[in-house]
Amino acid sequence: MSSMVENYAREDLNAVDQWRGIERLVAEGWSEEAIAMALALPVRQVRKLRLLANVLPAMLEQMTLGDMPNEQQLRFIAAASLEEQGEVWKANKPRKGERAHWPYIASALNKRRMFARDASFGDDLAAAYGIEWAEDLFAPGNEDNRYTTNVEAYLGAQHEWMTSNLPKRGAIVEVNSYGEPELPKKAEKVYTKPQKSDHTAMYLDRTGKVQTVHYRMPDEKKKAKAKAGKDGSGAVSGADEVIVTKPRPDVTQDGYKIIGDFRTDALREALGRAPIEDDTLMALLILAFAGANVNVQSPSSDGLIGTSRFNRHAAMLLDENGKLDFDVDTLRVAARSALIDTLSCRRGHTSSGVVARIAGDAIGADSFIANMATEAFVECLSRPALESSCAAVSILPGKRVRETRTALVEHYKEGVFVHPAARFAPELGELSYLLKARDLAMGEGESRDEDESEGDGDGDSTAEAAPAVIDAGAAHADGDTPAEETVIEEETAYSIAAE
Repeated sequence: MSSMVENYAREDLNAVDQWRGIERLVAEGWSEEAIAMALALPVRQVRKLRLLANVLPAMLEQMTLGDMPNEQQLRFIAAASLEEQGEVWKANKPRKGERAHWPYIASALNKRRMFARDASFGDDLAAAYGIEWAEDLFAPGNEDNRYTTNVEAYLGAQHEWMTSNLPKRGAIVEVNSYGEPELPKKAEKVYTKPQKSDHTAMYLDRTGKVQTVHYRMPDEKKKAKAKAGKDGSGAVSGADEVIVTKPRPDVTQDGYKIIGDFRTDALREALGRAPIEDDTLMALLILAFAGANVNVQSPSSDGLIGTSRFNRHAAMLLDENGKLDFDVDTLRVAARSALIDTLSCRRGHTSSGVVARIAGDAIGADSFIANMATEAFVECLSRPALESSCAAVSILPGKRVRETRTALVEHYKEGVFVHPAARFAPELGELSYLLKARDLAMGEGESRDEDESEGDGDGDSTAEAAPAVIDAGAAHADGDTPAEETVIEEETAYSIAAE
């Protein structure tokens, strides 16, 4: 024991060396509990290491080299017989200097385990079917880890228990390939509290555990009465039954999917090429916000979410037939309302990011900021920031920070204080991702222009290919003549603008 403790102190022993040392101690008369106490190990860990006695010696030699399987793989290996381990090791033995394929070895030796904690039968049926429980020492210690690999005997005992404990209106059913019970045809599964007239199905799931499900069968009397009508004499009049067939629709659901593709392509083509007035373009943008595929985390708090919020603004622009019909004043109100429900500078999921600050700077929203000289806000300022704000309006700072805060609040009691950090204009660093996107878009536009100009030069007659010619020299009042004329196809111009 002194030698083993000294080895523990010098270096971390691998599992095989620990097991060999423990086995020597057991041969000297040490108990597992005494070994665990002396080595400061759990008794369960000592018992796990002793399982290595069930491992093939050739595998132990490989493990001694530092090539150890993980705990789950070692569990499967130790549970198999030495003959089975020898056959699998012979087929998967590594070459000299290589690591063993422990996943393949453990998978080949893995046997299906049926646990005692999932068994509904008792010890009497276990003894009758010859079931012997083994302890899984690698599993958590706070539950029943007894198991058996005698699957047929385990399932037989479970079936016998179900047969002996079938309730009234109960039946034993099989399971399908998905592990679900095969209920009778037209049976309706009951998810609530079952009634007395409901049936019970018992089955074994994939782990061998007994499961119970309740189902309800349709009332046969009511079904027969509804199916066959009776005449005045009590005879069933089956000849008068009328079979109604549902006609096939003009367009199937797959057809409507194809229609949706055609419509989307045409709509995008029209938005990119068709001439659109500015007011109509603004109205279409408001309609787009009311689309079912648009989700805006609005800063408003009136309880409306999703498209319900923007449906109100879009409805202002439509007539009773659902067509665009509006005046300029109505369009302005709808546009302002849509922007109010969209742009937000609040922190959190409703934030619009830097674009909201750009919009606020563009419309002069700084002048609408309320007085920020409140106790709640000035407490968020550091001492240098407070003194800087006071110096701007010639306020002498107090000896304490609290006095400086009070002085600032009192000074702006009748005025408006706006901290520089609250201004809308963003710093250049905050716009970096937008500027990169702009440069990328401009680069793509220039490359397209070069490709198109090269393509125009290949033709024999440029004037015939282009419906519109813009003479750049007309813009020079000083008489300078441009080096060349810029030819722009109308279709290309619309495409570039759309992209």
